[in-house]
Formats: sequence, structure tokens, C-alpha cells
Amino acid sequence: MTDRILIIDFGSQVTQLIARRVREAGVYCEIVPFQKAGEVFESFAPKAVILSGGPASVHDVDTPRVPDKIFEAGLPILGICYGEQAVCGQLGGQVEPSSEREFGRAFVDVTADNALFEGVWSKGERHQVWMSHGDRISAIPDGFDVVATSDNAPFAAIADEKRAIYGVQFHPEVVHTPDGAKLLANFALKIAGCSGDWTMAHFRSEEIAKIKKQVGGGRVICGLSGGVDSAVAAVLLHEAIGDQLTCIFVDHGLMRMNEADEVVSLFRGHYNIPLVHVDAGDRFLDALEGVDDPEKKRKIIGGLFIDVFEDEAAKLGGTDFLAQGTLYPDVIESVSFTGGPSVTIKSHHNVGGLPERMKLQLVEPLRELFKDEVRALGRELGLPEVFVGRHPFPGPGLAIRIPGAVSREKVDILRKADAIYLDEIRKSELYDAIWQAFAVLLPVQTTGVMGDARTYDFVCGLRAVNSTDGMTADFYPFDMSFLGRVATRIINEVKGINRVVYDVTSKPPGTIEWE
Repeated sequence: MTDRILIIDFGSQVTQLIARRVREAGVYCEIVPFQKAGEVFESFAPKAVILSGGPASVHDVDTPRVPDKIFEAGLPILGICYGEQAVCGQLGGQVEPSSEREFGRAFVDVTADNALFEGVWSKGERHQVWMSHGDRISAIPDGFDVVATSDNAPFAAIADEKRAIYGVQFHPEVVHTPDGAKLLANFALKIAGCSGDWTMAHFRSEEIAKIKKQVGGGRVICGLSGGVDSAVAAVLLHEAIGDQLTCIFVDHGLMRMNEADEVVSLFRGHYNIPLVHVDAGDRFLDALEGVDDPEKKRKIIGGLFIDVFEDEAAKLGGTDFLAQGTLYPDVIESVSFTGGPSVTIKSHHNVGGLPERMKLQLVEPLRELFKDEVRALGRELGLPEVFVGRHPFPGPGLAIRIPGAVSREKVDILRKADAIYLDEIRKSELYDAIWQAFAVLLPVQTTGVMGDARTYDFVCGLRAVNSTDGMTADFYPFDMSFLGRVATRIINEVKGINRVVYDVTSKPPGTIEWE
């Protein structure tokens, strides 16, 4: 069994980033809500524990606590933000409200060398970090030393080297703490002594064995969307069970240019995987007619997808399992907020539940992976880069990028504009440098003059962002010549658009989704 670290979630918006940084160091880890930490700790058998941040106050009544058995186990522990305060509050220190809060960029002064900082920070140095706390530690437990301070946090980092328990008031998991990933790697590799040998090749072989054991001689259906998650899940399943797998591709008519053809070509032609292709575009567009509320759009698309998928699955007969491209963030969210496993069909829409009447067991081969890890697995499996490196695409497709009512005309206009935008990005060799780029057809029409004629057409919005984790992002700084070239092509080649704008909004820490 590979070495593993348990992360206890106290409700921080960025707990997932802790897991990503630990895995980047080659160490497998999982997140568990604090309510279940004691139960999971026994079976998970970690080599170390990380305590996340959270919105609670340690000094309040009935505040979230670290199970005593974790402190008694003698394992290395790292407390982050609320996690550090929980360590202090439960081991004999003191935490109190503070009028001098710290939110955002701050600087810490290193006051002592220690194992957590080894090779990264040294005594006497000052380093940038990201803070997000209102309470402050006013006394630390016996055995601890202060190893870093900030202007408003006299105990910005503490260490009990003998028991290998560390606490930091800042967030090392976010990119705004430049050396944070190195500090987490120090904890995982040097302090916890993990081997750092968790790779996609390792995961691939283990998961194939799990799939074979779970499925046996049963038959599996998998919903293909054309996105990275379902494509990787399908290829991994096919490698494990061959023709026991049948894929169902429900084409809702809201995909990007030529994507439906690419899906069919890849899975039928390249991989020879049994594939049912359902062209349901008219059915979806009819159902969306006149609907302008984005959540209603999601529910319509999600519900209709389930209906179509269920109809096709019934035609196949003799199916035992449903495969989903559920990722680890979906599992974390489901467990943390609903207390149970996810049963969402994760394909086009990310809404709607798996109907109980289908009576199928779930196979979720990617449920332990983050998005970037799925891409790495796709490359390990040999999927074409056109699939593996594809920019994220929302479940409801182009419908959610048309604010207001959706129509066939609008979908056609947006699909053409989006294709031109991405084509110019690829021609400029920028596609792989950008995390996500897309066009939006705004619910605004403006008067313009094109040649000798007056027009009254739509405004097209363009969006492109840089991100390392999908949770924080900043707009991509295109030069004006590029934007001018794209705008000229869209206006000249797409009838129905007479103006193009570029969105330069940044995405702050803690928000999850771009659409």
C-alpha cells in the first residue's frame, strides 16, 4: 500500500488545494469532513494528518474539534489556519477574538529554523504568504516554539519538533503563498517520511484491478459527453473489461464546433469501443425554448439527459453497472454537505440524480482524482492531446453561455464565434498556455454600421483565464493586435454579431466555477 496522508476538513473554501499540493509531491491523500475524521482515521491508516482552515472560532461553544485519538497516535500533524488554532486550543494554548484581523497578502518573519521550513525558508528571512483569519493565538501549548511571526499574528507559525506537530496561521496551499507547495512537500516527504511514489502509472494499474474485481463478468454502460472526464473513464474501463463496456453519447446539440464528430470518430474508429450515438439536439432545443433562467436551463438539460440516457440503456438490456466520470471534488462536496456518496450522473449537466428505477450499480474509476490528474491519466492511457488538453466546458454546453432565452439561431451564432476565437488562439500557439477560453453571446443588441448598411445585432463577449488549479484565476493578457484580429474575423464571418468585447475580470480565491 502506498503511503497516505489524511486531510481533515473544517470547512475552508480551499481545502481541496491542500490535497492537490500533497499529491503534486507524489503522496496520495484524501479529505474527510471533521465529523467523520475519527471513524476514517482508523481504517485509512495515514502516515500523517493535515488539519484544514475553516470559518469557525475555536473559543466558541460546540466548535469543530480534532478527535483526541489523532493527537494520541503520535503521527506528524500540520494545522493550517483554523487547524493551527485547533491544535493550540486542544493542547493547552489559548485562542481569542482579535480586532486586528488579517485577510489577503501578508508577510511573515522567520524566527527559527525547523523541519517544516528546511531548504525553503531560513531564520531572519521575510516571505510573502496569504492570510485569512479573524481570531488570533494568544498562548501556545507547552513544547511548542514560535518559528514565524507577522504584523498581526505573533504565532504565525509554531512547531513542536519532538512530537512533529506544526501549525501555520497562513495558507500554504494557495498560489498567493509562493513557497507554500514546498512547505507542504517538506511536511509530506521529510517530516511524515512518505515515499512520494504515487504516480498515474501506479494509479492506472491499481484502478484496472479494482474495476475487474467490481465488475466481474457484468456489463457496463458509460455516458460520454466529449469532455475529458468521461473520455478518460471510458478508455480506462475499456482497457479493464473490453467489450463488456458500451458507451452512450447523448448529443444535446449544444456542443462546440465539430465536437460530436470528434467523439464518434475517436471511440468508434480509434478505440473500437461499442458506442451508441443519440442525436437529440432538436429535443433539447425544443425543451429550452423561451427559458431564460440559468438554473432552469440546467434542470431541463439534466432531466432530459437522464430521460434520453435511460431510454437508450433500456434498449441495450442486461446491463449491471453505470460508469460515471465522477471526480474527487464531486465526492468531497457530496460527503461534506449531504453526508453520502454522489449519485449525480456526471456528463453534460452536473444536475439531476440517478433514477433508482434503473437499479444499476455505480462504477466511478476517477473518483479519487482531481481534474489535472485526470488529464495526466489520459496521457498515460494514450488519449490524443485534442481530448486530454481540451479546455473545460460547462455541463449544459453553449446553453449556459447564452444568457437569456436559447434559440437555434443563437446557438449557431455562438458556436461559429467560439470556433473562430479558439482557432485564432491555436494559430497563435496560445491554447495550451490558457486554462480556459470561450465566447459568450450577450443578451444585448447594438446599432452599428457595416459598410453602407446599419445593423442591429448581438454583442459577443470573449473570456480567457490563466489558472493553476481552477479555483483562482486571472484574465489572460492578450495583446491588442490579437483581440483586434479575432474581433474582425467574428464580425466579418458571423452574421448576427456586430460588436466584440473582452472580459478582464479576475477570479478570487474560493470561487469554484467559471461559466
